[in-house]
This record gives sequence, C-alpha cells and structure tokens, in this order.
Amino acid sequence: MARLSDRAAGAVGSLGEYLAEQRRHAQLSLRQLSDLAGVSNPYLSQIERGLRKPSADVLQQLAKALRISAETLYVRAGILDPDENSDGRQAAGVVDAVLLDPALNERQKRVLLDVYTSFVRENAAPEEAPAKKSSARKRTTN
Repeated sequence: MARLSDRAAGAVGSLGEYLAEQRRHAQLSLRQLSDLAGVSNPYLSQIERGLRKPSADVLQQLAKALRISAETLYVRAGILDPDENSDGRQAAGVVDAVLLDPALNERQKRVLLDVYTSFVRENAAPEEAPAKKSSARKRTTN
C-alpha cells in the first residue's frame, strides 16, 4: 500500500508540472486558467507547484479549460492506473501530441481532436453493429 501512495505522491508533482506546461502551451496565464476552470488562483498555483492534490472534479474542470483529456490528468494524478486501459493510454498520447504541436493553432488542434474522437467512437460502435445486422438479416430471410 505504501508503494501506491509513493507513486501517487510522485504523480502529484508531475501533474503540476504537466498542468503548468499545458497552460503555457495554451498561452494562458495562471489567472486566466483559474477563471476558465472555476478554481481559485492560489489553489491552482499550489496544484502546479505540487503542494495540493486536486479532486477528480477539479481535474475534469482543468482538462475542459485546457481542452485536454481528463483521463490523462487522472493518470498523472494517480487516480487512474495507466495499465488498466491501453487504449486510453494510446488516446492520451495522441491528444498530448496534438496539443503540444507548436505548428498548429488552437482551432486546428480542436478540429483534429474532434475528428480523432469521432473515429475512436465510430470504431468502438461496430461491436454492437454485427448483432443488429444479424437480427436484421433474420427478419428479412424469415
């Protein structure tokens, strides 16, 4: 159990560094991000410096304000185990790559992430589709 808390403690520091990096890439001041996320400026500063561990709700607000994956923040905060979902890890890598690309502006990043998300959803849906198709075939052949 101590190992988990050590890992979580290390994750908090890297979470703060990661949030600060994402904030800078989004060209937001600490105050601007705190306003967008609905958290206080001092609290956000403490999170970035690794002094506070935010709740999942606060992480979700920050992810939304930064237009990044909440799952990525949950993993970095030690809330979510990255080994539990390899697809999530891959998705987070894609999201991070797009968000960190200096050659893209914010609108282009948003569009790319929207397209990526729609493809991921579309590819997850076919698991349900074969069952629907087979029942449709049964109806037409009977």
